[in-house]
Amino acid sequence: MTDEVQVMDADWLEFHPSPKTPDFKLPAGAVDAHCHVFGPSPEFPYAPERKYTPCNAGKDKLFALRDHLGFARNVIVQATCHGRDNRAMMDACREAGDLARGVASVGPDISRDELADMHEAGVRGVRLNFVKRLVDATPREVFLSIAEKIQEFGWSIVVYFEAADLEELVPFLKQLPGIIVVDHMGRPDVTKGTDHPDFQRFLQLMEENENIWTKVTCPERLTVAGPPYDDVIPFCRTIVDRFEDRVLWGTDWPHPNMKSHMPDDGALVDFIPKIARTAEQQRKLLVDNPMRLYWA
Repeated sequence: MTDEVQVMDADWLEFHPSPKTPDFKLPAGAVDAHCHVFGPSPEFPYAPERKYTPCNAGKDKLFALRDHLGFARNVIVQATCHGRDNRAMMDACREAGDLARGVASVGPDISRDELADMHEAGVRGVRLNFVKRLVDATPREVFLSIAEKIQEFGWSIVVYFEAADLEELVPFLKQLPGIIVVDHMGRPDVTKGTDHPDFQRFLQLMEENENIWTKVTCPERLTVAGPPYDDVIPFCRTIVDRFEDRVLWGTDWPHPNMKSHMPDDGALVDFIPKIARTAEQQRKLLVDNPMRLYWA
């Protein structure tokens, strides 16, 4: 462990200092099902093998944002800057008690006792990352061994990849046991439109595999047009309309590796009714689905 504050990258964009109060009133019990904590260092130092050094964005700021936006709960996903050191995420989950769940990053040597300790802290899933600019490649058999180990605890598996890599990943994804949650709709290229074979392949994957869910998240990452992210709406809307029982939503706070701009989290909440257009869809997206997956 280091005793030094780790200085963020020179081009790092810090999270919005004062997001607006959303115009959209979230349903009671809404869950921010994709967010992170960074540090703070030196208490929770960043991993030596990290690809980036972010600003500090600890649990206190996350919980303040939760309350400001009107969410009741968080699902805190392990950030790649912390590698497989899940202490910051687990500490945040323990602090929040029943108001948070976690998604961990683990290696093939993870023991049953370590998984049990994580479960007690509130962890309910693991994340497998295939985005080459964020992590070094991991052999598929390693991921499969991790997936088998977590079945005892009833955890789900979050997978993060980009649209160009989906075709080669499909056979592997079909091998994974349990519920699989795809981050950010598999990062479609929104310039290609919803009819493009890449996005149709993703829809087909969900159609043919009822254990696959997705997060209709991160319009700020997928957009070409910029705020208010109208070019992303057709993609999210298509998925919510077709798979309303298998979708989740989250802020992605504190928005790691954003280069173009830093989104206003209140404005991101106002994006929700554009993609989930009925009260029933909104309740499933924000309450029923995440509660079923992470709190049941």
